Amino acid sequence: MATLLYRIGHFAYQRAGLVLGIWAILLVGILGSGVALGGQTQESYAIPGTESQDTIDKLGEVFPQAAGAAVQVVYTAPDGASVTDEPYRTAIVDMAAELADVPGVDSVLTPYDEYASGAISDDSESAFSQVQLSGLSTDVTAETLDDVTGTRDIAEQAGLEVAFGGQVFQDNTFGITISEVLGLIFAGVVLVITFGSLVSAGMPLLMALIGVGVAIGGITVISAFVPVSSTAPMLALMLGLAVGIDYALFILSRHRTQLANGVEPHDSAASAVATAGSAVVFAGITVIIALLGLLVVGIPFLSVMGLGAAFAVLVSIFVAVTLLPAVLGLAKGRLTPKTGSRAHHRATRPDTGRPTLGNRWVNLVLRAPVVAVLLVVGVLGTLAIPALSLDLNLPDGASEPAGSTQREAFTMLEKGFGPGYNGPLIVVVDITQTTGIFGDLDTIGAALRTLPDVAFVGKGTPNPTVDTAIIQVMPDSAPNAPETKALVQAIRDLAPSIDDDLGTPIAVTGATAVSIDISNRLSNALVPFALIVVGLSIILLTMVFRSIFVPIKAALGFLLSVAASIGATVAIFQWGWFSELLGVETPGPILSFLPILLMAVLFGLAMDYEVFLVSGMREEFVKTGLARESIVHGFSHAARVVTAAALIMFFVFFAFVPEGTGAIEASRSPSPSESSSTRSWCG
Repeated sequence: MATLLYRIGHFAYQRAGLVLGIWAILLVGILGSGVALGGQTQESYAIPGTESQDTIDKLGEVFPQAAGAAVQVVYTAPDGASVTDEPYRTAIVDMAAELADVPGVDSVLTPYDEYASGAISDDSESAFSQVQLSGLSTDVTAETLDDVTGTRDIAEQAGLEVAFGGQVFQDNTFGITISEVLGLIFAGVVLVITFGSLVSAGMPLLMALIGVGVAIGGITVISAFVPVSSTAPMLALMLGLAVGIDYALFILSRHRTQLANGVEPHDSAASAVATAGSAVVFAGITVIIALLGLLVVGIPFLSVMGLGAAFAVLVSIFVAVTLLPAVLGLAKGRLTPKTGSRAHHRATRPDTGRPTLGNRWVNLVLRAPVVAVLLVVGVLGTLAIPALSLDLNLPDGASEPAGSTQREAFTMLEKGFGPGYNGPLIVVVDITQTTGIFGDLDTIGAALRTLPDVAFVGKGTPNPTVDTAIIQVMPDSAPNAPETKALVQAIRDLAPSIDDDLGTPIAVTGATAVSIDISNRLSNALVPFALIVVGLSIILLTMVFRSIFVPIKAALGFLLSVAASIGATVAIFQWGWFSELLGVETPGPILSFLPILLMAVLFGLAMDYEVFLVSGMREEFVKTGLARESIVHGFSHAARVVTAAALIMFFVFFAFVPEGTGAIEASRSPSPSESSSTRSWCG
């Protein structure tokens, strides 16, 4: 590998113009193709192979009027008044008539319609209407939603409080904002401090920007042919920037050190690509393995995210080992640290004079390595304790921004009807083998009412072809409550006996059921995912370091880091510790796919730093054969650069948090394939 990389670095340095031209053509060509093809991201997610998703797909075929997007309009009358009194009843009916005339609206079900039982609260102060839209959420235009919400004046003028709920109002798209630019600025500051040179600091930033440009362009081209969520390019952007800067940083740092020690620029660039570049390649391959491990989960949008991010990392590797030495060929010897500068002193006399912080730290640790191990395990183990209480779910309306219409509708429903009305379950009944349809539906409804945590069971509603019926079940508990999850399982446990007695197979779906199925799918995939990425990476690191101990130590350290990270996430986002300080408005369950996504990203990055630190130690050990001295030397040389790389990674990642890039920071919910829209057709 080192020999091949040396030749690549040598060629790129000598043929700088050619290499730069190829990358320029590649960048412009891919970005131009993406614009020309008009690739766009889509926010429709499907989880094939689960009962809830299969049931939704079936509804799309046999009950299409119940399979599209929907809006829930929630009304609250003034204190002491009733929505059945005038002028409130007339206002709600008039608003429904206005909604029915909106382009893109198929039908409107008011609280007073025959099949709308349960749509008026017990105290009659609250009610809700159901607005069925044409097509899926991805087909609903902003104009349609504006026209729908524009009808609120009719009810508000009568004195009603009105809010609109539904997944069509969720904004799951993400764009580049000023916070990401600030992240790059902070990364630039770290690079300036590390190199002591503006020119040197600018090179890693330039490499990273070119790399993500090519990667995002490639994903945009792909999105013209297959569905791609906007979270995929955003994750690719985040990882591409972070690893792109880091990989160039390591090679450039080695190059400047060699220049300061009198190595010719040409030889220095080639050997830097051969040595530090080898670490970059192996570290990058480890990250790619971890990201490709998301394919084993079997959830398409996660697979796309993993593929997109892995592609970005692959591009970053090629940029670091080809484009960077070409740029070094243009700079030639101008990157040599000035004689007498701190950078020159660190490069030429690293083991003499005043010890560096890294040197002091590694010597302190080596005085009592067992104590250091126990302290690290103790601290991280303590942080990991909250992970035992991890509760996975998809976010509900309570996680929407304060003041949004979805949040208001969620709160009004919870107050007027109970928390379960925000997470209705849809029981789909196959009635092809029965002649007493309504009698059997009543029997099924009665059986459902006997289950724990059931607040309301609606009337069975057959479809026009009378082969499928729908029964709505309102839980007594909130959508993310353990009791609601237990109710879903109880309905599924009841299905075999109903099929045996009546010959009517049943299945349950809805947003809550989808969330449970996603959580189960991800929970079942965690162990095989961990085995695959950890196993393959152990094999890879064994090949790199010719050691079993180093890869196993790295894997154990990674698992401990993952547990601590998940524990801290639970403490903050689920338990609410420091929530106000961090701007977490509503602590609650953790996004279902966070643990496996965190495992993929964190594993790759943890292995990155393992490779960079240990490769320097191994190089020194090959020269001297002295274990302790090699550890001190390798750590002292790499600590400053690795710390800088970690800080850059932190700033780049943190820059994506303030603007609420949910699926990246942990996260906004994917719409479960329109599952909540079936409310419109259930009485």
